[in-house]
Amino acid sequence: MCCGSGQRERRGAQRSGFIPCRPEGNYDEVRQVDVKLIREFLKQIELFRDLDEGEMTQVIASLEEHHFEPHALLFSENTARTEMYLIYSGEVELFKRSPYGEETRLTIFSKFDFLGEGALMEDYPHNTSARTLLRSTLLTINREKFLQMSQDQPSIGYKLISRIARVISRRMRQASTRVVNVAAQYVSGRTRTEHDLLGDREVPAESLYGIQTLRALENFNISGISLAYYPELISALAAVKLAAARANHELGLLSQPIAEAIAQACSEIMNGRQHTQFVVDMIQGGAGTSTNMNANEVIANRALEILGYERGEYKYCHPNNHVNLSQSTNDAYPTALKIALINSNARLTEVLRQLIDSFQRKAEEFRDVIKMGRTQLQDAVPMTLGQEFEAYAVTLEEEIDRLQQNVALFLEVNMGGTAIGTGINADPRYSAHVIQHLRRITGLEITLAKNLVEATQDTGAFVMYSSAIKRLAVKLSKICNDLRLLASGPRAGFHEINLPPMQPGSTIMPGKVNPVVPEVVNQIAFLVIGNDLTVTLATEAGQLQLNVFLPIIAHSMFESIEVLKNGMFTLKHRCIDGITANADHCRLMVQQSIGLITALNPVLGYETANALAKEALASNRGVYELVLERGLMTQAQLDELLKPENMIRPRFQDRA
Repeated sequence: MCCGSGQRERRGAQRSGFIPCRPEGNYDEVRQVDVKLIREFLKQIELFRDLDEGEMTQVIASLEEHHFEPHALLFSENTARTEMYLIYSGEVELFKRSPYGEETRLTIFSKFDFLGEGALMEDYPHNTSARTLLRSTLLTINREKFLQMSQDQPSIGYKLISRIARVISRRMRQASTRVVNVAAQYVSGRTRTEHDLLGDREVPAESLYGIQTLRALENFNISGISLAYYPELISALAAVKLAAARANHELGLLSQPIAEAIAQACSEIMNGRQHTQFVVDMIQGGAGTSTNMNANEVIANRALEILGYERGEYKYCHPNNHVNLSQSTNDAYPTALKIALINSNARLTEVLRQLIDSFQRKAEEFRDVIKMGRTQLQDAVPMTLGQEFEAYAVTLEEEIDRLQQNVALFLEVNMGGTAIGTGINADPRYSAHVIQHLRRITGLEITLAKNLVEATQDTGAFVMYSSAIKRLAVKLSKICNDLRLLASGPRAGFHEINLPPMQPGSTIMPGKVNPVVPEVVNQIAFLVIGNDLTVTLATEAGQLQLNVFLPIIAHSMFESIEVLKNGMFTLKHRCIDGITANADHCRLMVQQSIGLITALNPVLGYETANALAKEALASNRGVYELVLERGLMTQAQLDELLKPENMIRPRFQDRA
């Protein structure tokens, strides 16, 4: 996204004067910054790396040099772009103003950063504002002069525009479905060079991630859901790396300064920092290697900063040699997944308990509301609305036990198994040490699997827990089906309860209000059921010593937990808590129902009750009315028999 330059709304700015295109020596005297220093400065900026010495001279000749006091406004929103800014010294703040004048900081640029590169291609208005924070020196390239220079020497224009296109593309990639704020779109454009097996690449200078994460970003633009969407997973990855660093240090494999720097970086991540640097898509090839390397690179670069080095100086702290020491993706990644799922389950069950409490409160509120129970959608026997809601609470309580039982399977991990479970490249003592540290860090009763080769290839625990999530979803969906039926109407349906109205229900039918919250929970259940099938298929598809499909298993399970958690929260607060009962209507339905005869069977006898039911059905009259008309019972006796407290549990009765 281009940050742009534009109209001269500058306060406190001083210009050293426009330097025309002429031989280098002719404008040395008017510049306050030495031309040789400017040449070296430009060589550090990505945009100019393709230029030869002659082309660089032409660009330098086109530059203008400006000096600004703090808080000088460079450009504002909706003004035309006219030039690109290169920050030689100082700091520039990019910000936006709301219609009410409130300002939001987007990012801060400093030396070697550039902004407004889009001005060299078109004059579309700025969508942000910029001002200096410190006394600053900026070099600018005017769009008109750039176009003239490109016409005179096309190679310069071609090279610069090619680099600008890469920067804009990279900035656009920073926009994700779950960024903390819009600042994530405004990377500076500066880069650092990193190297891997496939060659050299330019990595954004402000990014803590490195070259392998960059490749994963390019290769796996799949779901739009990055690792940052699930903070529990990021924190779990950091916990695993922290435990590994401490174990390796204890074994004499990692020096104290590096171990402490890695530990501090991991602790920061576990406390919620740097999460926007975890950018890899949840769905990826490679069995989770991209996720593991994203964590390794972020931790290594943050550790480098802590040690006093620059990002990318991996000879001092390397993503593989130090952060990933004694590990493989095949033990670190599944262990992190299991820890994250345990922690996610705790949040899921917390919301579930809150929903259960809401059903219990409604059960108490509706304990005296008599209504007809139904089987196969036909009238069955009387019950109370309170009993109906209490049953919902109890059935959901069972799911807490099932979830806890199944999530406990994740406490067994394969740390130290490395690639396939044989423990290659790991110290024989490492597994015991890392497990102890994991237990201390997480507070969980984590244990080492008895057979690491088996544990590395087995994903059965994920199948078991996924089935528990599905079972919860199925029960929630059934409850929501009931709520929609019980609230149907209001004139031509059950109309036994009223759901809180959330929004108008139709663009063509006035007055219609739909049960939108139960409907969305139904749809969540459908998604969870599908995700469970995905987990099952991915587990079955494992081959030999490794299941490479853990990323889709992870994505499916975390998505299911997230939508269920959000769905139950919505169901509680925007539906269950606001439900009211139509008590009079419920009682009238009981009185008019043929099913009432079942409650009278012990008093009147089966034959009499059967005759009454037949007559009621034929004459379209109520059993209650016919019993009184025939004098089979007094109204007082009939009402006594139909009292809620006499309907909701077994009781001794005199036989007919």
